[in-house]
Amino acid sequence: MPEPLPNFSNSVKFKYVKLGYQYLVNNFLTFLIVPIMAALIIQVLKLGPEEILSIWNSLHFDVLQLLCSSFLIIFIATVYFMSKPRSIYLVDYSCYKAPVTCRVPFSTFMEHSRLILKDNPKSVEFQMRILERSGLGEETCLPPAIHYIPPTPNMETARNEAEVVIFSAIDDLMKRTGLKPKDIDILIVNCSLFSPTPSLSAMVVNKYKLRSNIKSYNLSGMGCSAGLISIDLARDLLQVWPNSCALVVSTEIITPNYYQGSERAMLLPNCLFRMGGAAILLSNKRKDRRRAKYRLMHVVRTHKGADDKAFRCVFQQEDPQGKVGINLSKDLMVIAGEALKSNITTIGPLVLPASEQLLFLFTLIGRKIFNPKWKAYIPDFKQAFEHFCIHAGGRAVIDELQKNLQLSAEHVEASRMTLHKFGNTSSSSLWYELSYIEAKGRMRKGDRIWQIAFGSGFKCNSAVWKCNRTIKTPTDGPWEDCIDRYPVFIPEIVKL
Repeated sequence: MPEPLPNFSNSVKFKYVKLGYQYLVNNFLTFLIVPIMAALIIQVLKLGPEEILSIWNSLHFDVLQLLCSSFLIIFIATVYFMSKPRSIYLVDYSCYKAPVTCRVPFSTFMEHSRLILKDNPKSVEFQMRILERSGLGEETCLPPAIHYIPPTPNMETARNEAEVVIFSAIDDLMKRTGLKPKDIDILIVNCSLFSPTPSLSAMVVNKYKLRSNIKSYNLSGMGCSAGLISIDLARDLLQVWPNSCALVVSTEIITPNYYQGSERAMLLPNCLFRMGGAAILLSNKRKDRRRAKYRLMHVVRTHKGADDKAFRCVFQQEDPQGKVGINLSKDLMVIAGEALKSNITTIGPLVLPASEQLLFLFTLIGRKIFNPKWKAYIPDFKQAFEHFCIHAGGRAVIDELQKNLQLSAEHVEASRMTLHKFGNTSSSSLWYELSYIEAKGRMRKGDRIWQIAFGSGFKCNSAVWKCNRTIKTPTDGPWEDCIDRYPVFIPEIVKL
């Protein structure tokens, strides 16, 4: 009886085989060009001075041909550099840090829930179960108006929250960068659920006495992914306007959107959403290249609004008692997965190395031609990025992306710790996560960062940044007084 073949999966370390394959494919041109150049240099060195001189004399150059060739080269180079997109730099950013008086420990949150929903104990129990499994910690914050029993949301308190969050973030950014109000050419403010008149962008213009010719925009109703939509808008505007600076402000105002009814699907946001905001300074000025932290590489936006289920999966509406809130559908995670799949399909060819693209292509061809049951190859995005900032929308969102993208615990650490410390701060959560990575001293020159955000509509947006310089561990910021305590262990269920 013939001896059985050895089990190669045990005898061969396929990890190193794959690493060798990746190195070979990703550096194929280098391996091809270097031997050719070496052979040419060796041949030239073998020739004597007389032979080289005779070859040179045998070449006849016409002055007119030289001039025409030079002009053509200069013309092509000019067209290339003029048509090349301007580099967009992230000079710096700042995240709002709420005072300790706004903190909402679990005990406080549940006490308020019992008092507000005293006639509906099942809704109180539901909120407790959600909070136990949410991944939030004891230091998340809600605005002052929500601390009252019952809460007292009105236009004045909502404006007060907006002013505190937005102005604090901008003031800190101006202090960090030396930015003056007259230097701001473009202003973009995004806040999904609070859209007063005058707008929040007008409020910023009034506060800082910005120039009368400033190009200002106010985005609303675009959900938690609006932060990256603002970045995309700023990028497009900076391509049009040379030598300009853009100030982007991302926030969500909680005060007018705290649901006081008893519908379970609409109580869920109360357990997850918390105060937060960020101010970001973008520039296309060459002089900002040296001091800028990051360079924007790509922005990819995916919109699934054509599908009715996707459109309604995050929906603002009134309950039977006429109380307004946000209804989160049970299909949310499935829809988010489909949106992510579409987004990855677009961003993959832009960022993945050739080795991963070839493996994906071969698997796709194999499934189409040979066997449809072949397991689809999931590209290894860890080959394309050193850091991942996944929107801290909730524990389930982070778990699902970690599983689908095959990420390690360290890759999603920034997202989990941001959710634990600050809760879901909507569109600004990505900047708290980036700040966490910096506070841990992990950001090095050349590192690539992938920001992924989801939002109502339904949208999945991605931004890719490249670190412009090694970031020194900051001594300020939202993590300054607690970074030494993180990462912390987050149990599956916190018993309340």
